[in-house]
Amino acid sequence: MQELPVISEKPRVKKPDWLRVKLPIGQEYKHVRGLVDQHKLHTICESGNCPNMGECWGAGTATFMILGNICTRSCGFCAVATGRPEAVDWDEPQRVAEAINLMKVKHAVITSVDRDELKDGGSIIWHNTIKAVKALNPDTTLETLIPDFKADRENIQRVIDAAPEVISHNIETVERLTRQVRIQAKYRRSLDTLRILKEGGARTKSGIMLGLGESKEEIVETLKDLAGVQVDVVTIGQYLQPTGKHLPVARFVHPDEFAELREIGYELGFDYVESGPLVRSSYHSERHVDPGYGRGKWLEEKALAG
Repeated sequence: MQELPVISEKPRVKKPDWLRVKLPIGQEYKHVRGLVDQHKLHTICESGNCPNMGECWGAGTATFMILGNICTRSCGFCAVATGRPEAVDWDEPQRVAEAINLMKVKHAVITSVDRDELKDGGSIIWHNTIKAVKALNPDTTLETLIPDFKADRENIQRVIDAAPEVISHNIETVERLTRQVRIQAKYRRSLDTLRILKEGGARTKSGIMLGLGESKEEIVETLKDLAGVQVDVVTIGQYLQPTGKHLPVARFVHPDEFAELREIGYELGFDYVESGPLVRSSYHSERHVDPGYGRGKWLEEKALAG
């Protein structure tokens, strides 16, 4: 397993009050914890050190990570381990479907590590997992947070053909910082992936992290790029440094700035904008399935404000 290089040995900046989160407790959290362990499942909640794990697991939901928990890419922001992945587990799709069924969730999120060493990029397991979840849980809506698949149309089409309600791929940061933040990824390739998804008829979604050194102008330009490929849903959240070996936080963005970006997003035409310090790609994702819900709420707010 590859160790990430030490990027900064500076002491971490103290988190502001608005980034405090509750510890994961409660019976429902323990229930989900038990199911994840029992079925030998990987969750991005754990692997990504998500600050919302207590809230989401306490509500009986989790974001499952398929294709193992070792990624072939070494992004400077991500807590998921990098190295040589284990062999593909062809039984994994059914285990994920059974766990979702036992959890009795109405909406599920599935993501994965990058598997660049595989010819299909892992897209066959992706297709099989979506189909298995749909077969065993016909009333469950599903969001899939996919890698870029190197913008390969055949691999992306496998996910489209499985017909999840939402297909998400995160742009993560502004174009200038992409080489530093995502290393093996490419900003324009991510846009191509999102364009191919939209051309295939998918409801699309992408996410951006703030606090890595980007300017407001660059954030707005990124939002415009996402709007240009007709992304439906966008999430904007605060980057948090997982360990001292990852990229440091350049600054903590105030909630008022997130609120302003939410307004800009809706003005650019996005159907749903989720923007706040603790927002992560899967945060409140059950709301992102419904076309018009977010924009409708925003229009109501504007009407009430006069």
